[in-house]
Formats: sequence, C-alpha cells, structure tokens
Amino acid sequence: MLDVRRLRLLRELARRGTIAAVAEALSFSPSAVSQQLSALEREAGLPLLERTGRGVRLTPAGQNLVGHAEAVLERLERADADLAEARGGLAGALRIGAFPTATRAIVPAALTALARRHPGLEPMVSETDPAAVAHALRAGDLDVALVHEYDFVPAEPEPGLATEPLYVEAMYLAAPAAEAPAPPEAPAPPRGPAESGGSDQGTVLRTYAEAPWITATPGTLCHAMTVRACQAAGFTPRVRHQVDEFATVLALVAAGQGVAVVPQLGVTGPADPAVRLTRLLMERRTNLAFRSGAGAHPAVAALGTALRAAVPPDLAGSRAGT
Repeated sequence: MLDVRRLRLLRELARRGTIAAVAEALSFSPSAVSQQLSALEREAGLPLLERTGRGVRLTPAGQNLVGHAEAVLERLERADADLAEARGGLAGALRIGAFPTATRAIVPAALTALARRHPGLEPMVSETDPAAVAHALRAGDLDVALVHEYDFVPAEPEPGLATEPLYVEAMYLAAPAAEAPAPPEAPAPPRGPAESGGSDQGTVLRTYAEAPWITATPGTLCHAMTVRACQAAGFTPRVRHQVDEFATVLALVAAGQGVAVVPQLGVTGPADPAVRLTRLLMERRTNLAFRSGAGAHPAVAALGTALRAAVPPDLAGSRAGT
C-alpha cells in the first residue's frame, strides 16, 4: 500500500523541482525527504526518480504517480470536509493567507462576522504574497488564501488548488498633480462605482514613458503588472523606487518621486490633492484559493461567505461572478 505522506512529498517534488526545496517547505531535512522517497520507490516496485548530477527528475512512472497523488489528496480533502460537516459546529484553527490591501480593507470585517457566527473557529491571518500562496496551500501552511491576478498577469492553473471569485477592482495611474498633464479624458472618480470606460490606457501610460516609476518589488505580481502594462504601451518603465505598500507608493507620488499604477483598494481614504488619479481600463481580480476538494469544508465556505459580505460596495464589479 502506498503511503499518502510519501505521495505528498512526491507531489511537492514535482512542483518545487528539488529535494532541498521540498525539505525547506515542509520543515524536513533533505536526507529525510530522500529516505521517504526511496521508501516510496520500494512500495511502488520501480524507479520514480532519476539522478541527474546533483539533482533529480521524475521518471514517467513518477509523473504518472503524481497524477494519482493529486486525485488521492483531493479525495482526502473532500473526506475531511464531509467529516467537518457531520461534526457540526465549527472549531479550531483556520489559517488564512491575504495580501496587504485585502488584509486592511476586507479581512477585519469578515473576521468580525465570522467570530459572531462561529465563535469556536480560530482564524489565523498571515500576510502572504499571492505568488507564494500555491506552495503554502499545498504544503498545509495555509488552509485558504486570497489571491489576485491582473489583466497583464493572468493566474496560471495550479495543480491541486481551486479558486472562487470574490471581487474586481479598477486600476489607476497615480501621478503628481503639480506635474501631471491633463489626461486624454477626464479621469473616472476614484472612490465611486467604477465605469466600464476611462482614459485610453496606452495613451495615458505613454504620457509618462520618460518619467521615473514606482513599482512593487521584483518577483511580485504587482511588479510584473506595471512592467507588462507599460511594455504593452510601447516602453519599459524606468524604475526609481520599489515599494510594496500602496499608501507609501502614493506618498512618494505626492512627493514628486514618480508615477505608479495602483488598484482601487490602494487609493481608499481621503483624497490627496497632490496626487492625480486617472482610471485605466485594466482591472485586478481577487479570488479565494484553497486545496482541491476543500471548497465544501464548512470553515472554508463560512470564510468565503464572510469575505463576500465584507467587500465594499463601491468596488468595480465588487462581487465577481454576480
């Protein structure tokens, strides 16, 4: 009989690429991971890994077994969800990953509602960049997470994970008001319901082709979004500052330090007269992510319900999928 824990290690190796990465993610030593995978090979009765210099790669049999492992692990998640439903009364830890703007604007109200309806549940929030969510969910470090994608950075399908839509945000070009030229069209109101139109995106971005830019740090989806949007407009941005927190980004824009692309939740609060916001045609979509088979778990479903109720009504397409 194949050991489920060893199947999970094989699945992680297929996703992470090296034994060292699997060991670090799951808090094992590399030798322990190697020993467990060797034991899985003995259980399978044929080689699952090929040694390639200092690394390893999966054999065709190993790749095939990963597909079975995905199905087995999804079935176990469904079984866990059924058992939780049968027990009734939610209790215990629920580990939630969220990115900063959602943590500030959406999560607190959702947690308040969750505590009122399910006092035995213990939600535990960790700020997690969406780029790191997939590994954290598969490794069991998170139970559920908020992730986002942009028009220029669509989310790639992640084996072993499933998502549900939560809300959609408008995107804005933030520029110093004292230096900003008049946009091609009047900007859409940044804090009211977002219209489907807006200024011609390429024209707006090209207006600042020679300006210094403020982006998120490399490796994040927000950084990739700005770079790709500018490249689609015909230029590569000259990055001066790399900052992840949008309030700080807007403070730098107000100080004349550059221009930036920011999402609707990043510009909530009192309007700063030193910053001109021009509505773009692109959007940011936020989804709830969890392990395949876990969507029916009562705790995951309860969090999804609470999050949807906490979405500000003025977001563009505030309740995605409705």
